[in-house]
Amino acid sequence: MEEYLFSRDIAAAHNIAQSIPATESDPQFQEVYNWFRAQPDVEDRFGQVIRQSIDEVLDGQRTGRFNLRDLEKTEKTYLGTKVEIITRTDFGLTRGRVMDFSVCGHDVDSKFTIGSNWTIPREADQHICLLIKADDQRGTFRVGLLRIRDDLLNAGENRDRKRSPSAAGRDAIKWVVPDGRLPENILLSLSVTDREVIFKNKKSGQSRTNELFRCPRVQGRIVNRNTVLTVARQDDSLKRVRDARNQLRSAGIIILGHQGQHPSIARSLDLPVPSKGSWVAARVTEIDDLHPTRKTAQIADRNYAVWGEGDTPSAAPPNY
Repeated sequence: MEEYLFSRDIAAAHNIAQSIPATESDPQFQEVYNWFRAQPDVEDRFGQVIRQSIDEVLDGQRTGRFNLRDLEKTEKTYLGTKVEIITRTDFGLTRGRVMDFSVCGHDVDSKFTIGSNWTIPREADQHICLLIKADDQRGTFRVGLLRIRDDLLNAGENRDRKRSPSAAGRDAIKWVVPDGRLPENILLSLSVTDREVIFKNKKSGQSRTNELFRCPRVQGRIVNRNTVLTVARQDDSLKRVRDARNQLRSAGIIILGHQGQHPSIARSLDLPVPSKGSWVAARVTEIDDLHPTRKTAQIADRNYAVWGEGDTPSAAPPNY
């Protein structure tokens, strides 16, 4: 009985040792992790890196695509390279000796997936990997670090002799951004019906831009530059936004950007405040002083509120 208990103690000690994070005895790994965690606005920056990478590969202005499912197989492969390139540029990293990055003098490989797992080449064995995973449909992403070891990979290989992290390997990932929010792909989030209305005019980029900002489910949400480029598909796509302001005025729709009074109007109406290269639209109605509980903005010496059911339709202000 005593021998049996002793053997159980050995097994338990072995399991505990196996469960101790490798980073506790891996100062290089910890140094790389601390470097990423110390970067200012690390979640927002990785979110923008992924958003820019996806949008550039989709190439919406030329192709009209906004869904990763429409990419060719080779484009999906290149997406990982694009994430690597933009990550290196945004974080000011140089190439490693044999891996993609040098972080604190240590080689770090870059791996990206839009699937459920990463594929790891043989040459990454024993190296630190920056693992990035994104779901554009859900608007989420994760960024973590893993020291690649044989016991943290599944036994099976794909045709390129690459392996994926096992359940134990995924548990061993140390997350830099455990649950990030990806900048929204607004077209992907709309219903099929809404998208059909926006894209129904095949010949007029102006008409498509007007329908984008007319859509009730777009109003009150930030619309970024790439969305406009994808919808308008013209060299002067951004001019279409300026023209849409005039053409949608009779419908009571305003389109706010980042300049002039626009940010203060957005704040007064409790709308998201656009940054450079983005816009927010809203249907407004002229309102008198009898509604002190409503959020209002004074534009051209008149008071406006976001239109609601039961409000009298009115035109948007001519200048703002």
